[in-house]
Amino acid sequence: MCGIFAYLNFNVSRERRYILEVLFNGLRRLEYRGYDSAGISIDSCCSCSDAVVPPALVFRKEGNIESLVKSVYHEVAATDLNLEESFSVHAGIAHTRWATHGEPAPRNSHPQSSDSRNEFLVVHNGVITNYEVLKETLVRHGFTFESDTDTEVIPKLAKFVFDNANEEGDKSVTFSQVVLEVMRHLEGAYALIFKSMHYPNELIACKRGSPLLLGVKELTEESSRASFNDTKFLSSNGQPKELFLSSDASALVEHTKKVLVIEDGEVVHIKDGGATIFKFENAKEKGNEKLKRPASVQRALSVLEMEVEQINKGKYEHYMQKEIHEQPESLTTTMRGRLIRGGTCKAKSVLLGGLKDHLRTIRRSRRIVFIGCGTSYNAALAARPILEELSGIPVTMEIASDLVDRQGPIYREDTTVFVSQSGETADTLQALEYALENGALCVGITNTVGSAIARHTHCGVHINAGCEIGVASTKAYTSQIVVMAMLALAIGDDTISSQARREAIIDGLFDLPNKVKEVLKLDEEMKDLAKLLIAEQSLLVFGRGYNYATALEGALKVKEVALMHSEGILAGEMKHGPLALVDETLPIVVIATRDACFSKQQSVIQQLHARKGRLIVMCSKGDAASVSVGGSCRVVEVPRVEDCLQPVINIVPLQLLAYHLTVLRGYNVDQPRNLAKSVTTQ
Repeated sequence: MCGIFAYLNFNVSRERRYILEVLFNGLRRLEYRGYDSAGISIDSCCSCSDAVVPPALVFRKEGNIESLVKSVYHEVAATDLNLEESFSVHAGIAHTRWATHGEPAPRNSHPQSSDSRNEFLVVHNGVITNYEVLKETLVRHGFTFESDTDTEVIPKLAKFVFDNANEEGDKSVTFSQVVLEVMRHLEGAYALIFKSMHYPNELIACKRGSPLLLGVKELTEESSRASFNDTKFLSSNGQPKELFLSSDASALVEHTKKVLVIEDGEVVHIKDGGATIFKFENAKEKGNEKLKRPASVQRALSVLEMEVEQINKGKYEHYMQKEIHEQPESLTTTMRGRLIRGGTCKAKSVLLGGLKDHLRTIRRSRRIVFIGCGTSYNAALAARPILEELSGIPVTMEIASDLVDRQGPIYREDTTVFVSQSGETADTLQALEYALENGALCVGITNTVGSAIARHTHCGVHINAGCEIGVASTKAYTSQIVVMAMLALAIGDDTISSQARREAIIDGLFDLPNKVKEVLKLDEEMKDLAKLLIAEQSLLVFGRGYNYATALEGALKVKEVALMHSEGILAGEMKHGPLALVDETLPIVVIATRDACFSKQQSVIQQLHARKGRLIVMCSKGDAASVSVGGSCRVVEVPRVEDCLQPVINIVPLQLLAYHLTVLRGYNVDQPRNLAKSVTTQ
């Protein structure tokens, strides 16, 4: 969703041009989250007296970041603003907006302002659910609103709180007190950064639900040798440093690896080169209507486990293309240290350190409930059969938003498994909160260390797929399936009767990266197929058993990036409606690789062929003659692996097809229309 970025330099001289470029580049690193407009705010001068602080400059533009860059430099050229002016201390904020309230337009872009003088400025990721009530109250107090956003109430509320405190004679009210009072009135999910002319060279960051990180870059040799766990990194020690705030680690890694993951309810006040952390409490002291002065809390920085190379395209044209071709390596990383080959007297097994203390509880569960959205839901669906087979425990599937809407039953005896690439998906987080309230054991499967799901679940597994920039998930999907297959192996590890089956799967996992390398050789073949489908309006994908999930995920990829209507259909439901769509013009993909459902898929192919269906059949190597009726089908042959791992192989050609269709149709592969990488609003 929206991307937040801020940059504050302290006791180190930086020219205005440099500051602008740091802010612009931060936004570029956040582009993949999805957006339709962007904006920044910087100071207008550095040589003014403390008594007269001029309003901050605000630039906002609909469209992409490069449109904002051109607009800013065009406006600068039309004024006497000096880009070479240096600031020893400066606080700048920036934002990419994904429209929720109000159309993409400059007036609705962020930063949103309190008034014409920009006394308080705010950038926001999330949704304020009670903004209409707050807006009505502020209008009664004389405020006028220029935008259609829910965000505009926040800076106006900050000005209202500040003005009231000053009218009551509290001239010493601090920036953090103002923000804490604002937070008491806000409902919903948010990550916020505040900037104010009343508190020059200060920033305040706070969050509830939406992700936000603080990065610290010390510019002295002595500081660089200090321990990461040393809280002095956050102190106001007068040392030159740069501080960064971001929705995502990808915008920080090129500057620093020293980060603080801001927790829900924390308020981070950046001032004089230090960061003070307060814990938000929603109650005022009894009998005291003045703004509270909260006590600070101590936090230490952690090390960001990411490299700059991970967020670059390398030799590839697009991130999605790169991430598809990275899957042999990402799968290897996912399994590293977790598969035990065994020896002459030791069985092959799986070691999942994050779960080992909870496996006995999971084995005693009444049922296992997979909860996710989109691609993560599909990955869980692909893993469900093997988990049921090896554990003997009933496994149910829940789309996170639907579970919360229905308030579906979750019991203390349940194990709930929350699957999310980002670990910040809003619907999944709400479902997690619901499961925790009902006393279920909560397991997290995410790709993001320190994410909300990773922090709030009782235990879990990181998929370690590496940074995924493309909006359409590819390598995270296959790594999720592998992790959940390993989860099934770990849960079923105490059953002697399934030992041979488990060992065959472990052997298959060891060889899986090589099989994925082999299937990636179909790249040109899938590009040729995409050329045949370029003008089509619809695509059906039939699958069953393990590959029903493959049908759903393959159709979702085509839908997401190629903007072509596509539908994944359970092949067993073909006669219950979908068969009416079949004619000689509609392209239909049938997944018919070797497994227990192979003969049934052969029957499906026969029936579709009898109705002159335009068939594209995916089969195991050597089975072309068995699935191509009279040689009339286009056949895509893939390597055969263990049935529960076949979805990992089968999805790759469909990922390649979606990628090539998108490029050939002239659409943006990495940032599809209307979509965001991390869905942090409901």
